[in-house]
Amino acid sequence: MINTMMIDGHGRKINYLRLSVTDRCNLRCRYCMPEGGIPLLPHGGILRYEELLLVARTAVTLGIEKIRVTGGEPLVRKGILGFLARLSEIPGLRQLVLTTNGLLLDDMAEPLKDAGVQRLNISLDSLVPENFRRITRGGDVSRVLSGIAAAERAGFPIKLNMVVMRGVNDHEVVEFAALTLDKAYTVRFIEFMPSGGEEGEWRSHVVPGREILELVAKRYPFDEISRRELAGPAKEFRIPGAAGTIGVITPISGHFCGECNRIRVTASGMAKGCLFSQEEIDLKPLLRADGAPGLEEALLGIVHCKPGKHPLGSDEPGKRPLRMSRVGG
Repeated sequence: MINTMMIDGHGRKINYLRLSVTDRCNLRCRYCMPEGGIPLLPHGGILRYEELLLVARTAVTLGIEKIRVTGGEPLVRKGILGFLARLSEIPGLRQLVLTTNGLLLDDMAEPLKDAGVQRLNISLDSLVPENFRRITRGGDVSRVLSGIAAAERAGFPIKLNMVVMRGVNDHEVVEFAALTLDKAYTVRFIEFMPSGGEEGEWRSHVVPGREILELVAKRYPFDEISRRELAGPAKEFRIPGAAGTIGVITPISGHFCGECNRIRVTASGMAKGCLFSQEEIDLKPLLRADGAPGLEEALLGIVHCKPGKHPLGSDEPGKRPLRMSRVGG
């Protein structure tokens, strides 16, 4: 039975919450933040775990079925495992997922599994050590690869996210697709988006999804496969005989907004209906008042005012630069 409260003004069923727990990160990826980082939010500006849990419980009561925990890098926040364990126990929550850059997974993969996390999305933008260091401004790809191996041993299905950037890592697309031949990986190619951390004219970095698939097709044929329940915005494909799948996410060249099923809450408590929307509601005053009055109404308000599509691809991507590490892209 569909919860009509969670149907937005464009007829979309909203059942997916992206919940950011920190604006801090142990990398400085060039598409996410400036080289020097960003001014960190003060301690009191970040939602406490109890407040994040209240948001999550309320959202699930309203009809949210999937929660993705993001950052920054969520694994750098102290006490994250206990928070995830409590999150996983929320009645009615069908799927708990975490997005990570993988640097800390070698030690944390097994504890994350024990805490009730069901899936991991691991950011990996290059397999070449030098190129990875350039993109992340100092990251060690061998640590990420060790983390991926640890996640496999822990029993996690592996999903790798590659932000494809022209002249930076687009030459590695075919190699990433080949990772799915022998392993049941999901490799997702994501079009570059303006996030306030990019250098120069952002459009010059964009490799359209159509072109990404053309690069793969020069080496491997593939067939489109149907989307899974509670899936994200990727169009998915499989190379014949491959153990895993590839996918493309095209926020620039092909809006997927018509199928968007998500809302998000930032680490500072700002509820948003769209990553690039400037419409948001500050939940902190509600969460810090006795009984959190108005929290349900605020979340429903974000759902009902969710825009029909984001402005990317238009001449005016937004009046304010997006800090992806703060919003939890």
